[in-house]
Amino acid sequence: MSDQSTPAGPAGGQGQPASEGSRRTFMKQAGGILGLALAPPFISQAERLTALSKKVEGVSSISLRVNGTARTIQAEPRVTLLDALREYLDLTGSKKGCDHGQCGACTVLVDGRRVNSCLTLAVMTQGKEITTIEGLAKGEELHPMQAAFLKHDGFQCGYCTPGQIMSGVACVKEGHAGSADEVREWMSGNICRCSAYPNITAAILEAKGKMG
Repeated sequence: MSDQSTPAGPAGGQGQPASEGSRRTFMKQAGGILGLALAPPFISQAERLTALSKKVEGVSSISLRVNGTARTIQAEPRVTLLDALREYLDLTGSKKGCDHGQCGACTVLVDGRRVNSCLTLAVMTQGKEITTIEGLAKGEELHPMQAAFLKHDGFQCGYCTPGQIMSGVACVKEGHAGSADEVREWMSGNICRCSAYPNITAAILEAKGKMG
C-alpha cells in the first residue's frame, strides 16, 4: 500500500481539501462584488447629506428666553432643553444626571413651573420664560432658597443641588411647603445620592418664610 500524504492548504493549513480553498475564494469574490453593487456612489451620497443638512438648517433657528434674556441658537429640532442650555448657551448649572427624567438634577423652571429639561425639547419652550439656577440670584444677592441651602448644608457633593434648589423654589410657589412631610412628598422627584434630605427639607421650610 502506498503512503499518500495530504497536501498542505493555503497559509500553511494541512489537511484542507483543495475544494475548500476554492469555495472560500469564491465567497470572498462574490462578497466583494455584492458590496460594490450595493454601495451608493460617493457623489450621490454627498448630495444626499448636503440636502439633509440644508433641510435641518432651515428649521434649526430656536429662540429662547432664558433668565430674562432673549437667546437664539442654531440646533436640530431634537435637541433637548438641557443640551441647549449646557452645550449651546454655556449655562452648565443645570446638571445631566440620569438623562431619563428620574433624578431631577436637570430641573429648571418654564413659566414658573418645574420641568425636567432632559425630557423637554428646546423647541417646545419657545416663547416661554426659562429660569435656570444662574438666574436666581440678583447680582451678588443670593435667592432666599440658595442662602437657606448654604445655611443648612443642604448639599454634600453638590451635583444635584441646582436641581434641588430650582425644585424647592417651585415647591414653595406651588404651595406645597406646608410641613416637612409635604416638602418630602413634593420633592420626591429630586434624588440626592448623598442623602442630605433632612437638610434640604429644613432649607426649603426656612426659605418659604423669606420668599413670602
